[in-house]
Amino acid sequence: MAKSGNGKIEAPAAPSVDRRGRRPRASRGAFASGPLMTRDAALFTDLYEMTMAASYLRQGMRGPATFSLFARRFPRGRSFLVAAGLEDVLNFLRDFRFSDDALSYLDSLDLFDPSFLEFLRRLRFTGEVRAVPEGTVVFPDEPLLEITAPIIEAQLVETAVLNLIHFQTLLTSKAARCVLAAGKRPVVEFGLRRTHGIDAGMKAARCAFIAGASTSSNVLAGLHYGILPIGTMAHSYVSAFPHEIDAFRAFVQAFPTRATLLLDTYDTVVATRKAVAVAKEMEAQGQRLASVRLDSGDIVTLSKQVRSILDEAGLGYVQIFVSGGLDEDSIEAYLAEGAPIDAFGVGTRMDVSADAPYLDMAYKLVEYDGRPVIKTSAGKATWAAQKQVYRLLLSGEEFAGDVLALREEPAPPGTVEILLRTVMARGRLLAPHPALTTIRDYCAAQVASLPNDVRLLHNASTYPVKYSQRLVSLQRAMESEVEATDGAPIVTKAPNTTLP
Repeated sequence: MAKSGNGKIEAPAAPSVDRRGRRPRASRGAFASGPLMTRDAALFTDLYEMTMAASYLRQGMRGPATFSLFARRFPRGRSFLVAAGLEDVLNFLRDFRFSDDALSYLDSLDLFDPSFLEFLRRLRFTGEVRAVPEGTVVFPDEPLLEITAPIIEAQLVETAVLNLIHFQTLLTSKAARCVLAAGKRPVVEFGLRRTHGIDAGMKAARCAFIAGASTSSNVLAGLHYGILPIGTMAHSYVSAFPHEIDAFRAFVQAFPTRATLLLDTYDTVVATRKAVAVAKEMEAQGQRLASVRLDSGDIVTLSKQVRSILDEAGLGYVQIFVSGGLDEDSIEAYLAEGAPIDAFGVGTRMDVSADAPYLDMAYKLVEYDGRPVIKTSAGKATWAAQKQVYRLLLSGEEFAGDVLALREEPAPPGTVEILLRTVMARGRLLAPHPALTTIRDYCAAQVASLPNDVRLLHNASTYPVKYSQRLVSLQRAMESEVEATDGAPIVTKAPNTTLP
């Protein structure tokens, strides 16, 4: 991990290329995410971003603005989040522009002056992005990224930036919990058919892989992300044959080295004995059945019965793969009851983050034209100014706690990791994107470095985040200024956990 003074990101892999070695190029005004292309992507925004931008231009407001993206508070039961989505954000900003079709549509709304539309025609993102690397564990109030750019640019990209970071952070955080629950047993991402659309399905596979899932059922994710696709069989396959054992035999004939037989189409215990017969037939040909799958019923009882039957037949090498409505809670419960499960296929509940389908995440202005700004709304107050997050490390690189500070503040004494790193300047990427495997390894190291009591899935301790005295002093001064100038009663933001 990066240390204070020389924070570095792992060496990235080469950008993806086609068979002729050429990078795919987006058409003017388009944004590519994985295999999907969004035309006129600059219009992927809320209308009020456009109206604010038009007003800024009319008022001559073109000064630099810093917006900070952070989570205010976490869903119930969550003790940490895993940041994700940065690669998409940087690609979106790099290719940001208004196409002729986009400008024609805006003109048809009869809302905007021709001068504003002409301004948009020439507009490109020219700002700076400071962000935590994908795979970083983060906590409330800590910026996942800060964007500094002329205020029109920084304002117009708010919707897309928040959308891309929010969704992928949500899914990666959920997947990390499932991986933790499984221990060292493989987790396979299985939820494509019930994700909220094609884009969500692609991002779910990528997020789960970052979080530590070993593979995915998503074949397209295999092509575009290099995630090895894996699959078994469906109940429809079994029921399409006259007899269950006919389906088993047909499948192992087609895939003798990696066959997984689905046992619960009819009677699981009876199907297990049929699987034993097929496995013995394979042994006679010098082959081995890889695994069997359970997808319903009393998983703990059935898995024990299946394991016993397999072991009695001398098939201890055949693994038990379980799927069907799983999440971290059911995985943890099954293993706590001693279920002899070797791997988990986790789908819908992970890929839609069923227990916590959204995060209280925001993208807020914290500085304009050199002037720190705050918001004092009850329950939605913000910290002023550009910031840095310093992570304190114990021996062995275990995390001891974080300090949220002003950007220009020096690091606290001791071994410190600097979280926010400059990844884009003047609208240009400073380095190619890291390889997905590099992000995955970094994420695993981050989660492993959490204190044990913070990493718990239930009743976890609160990770210590302190606020520098300089940040707190600035915040108090800003609150007093707002109260004096705007007459607003102040709901104090600064917590008690400040540095001396």
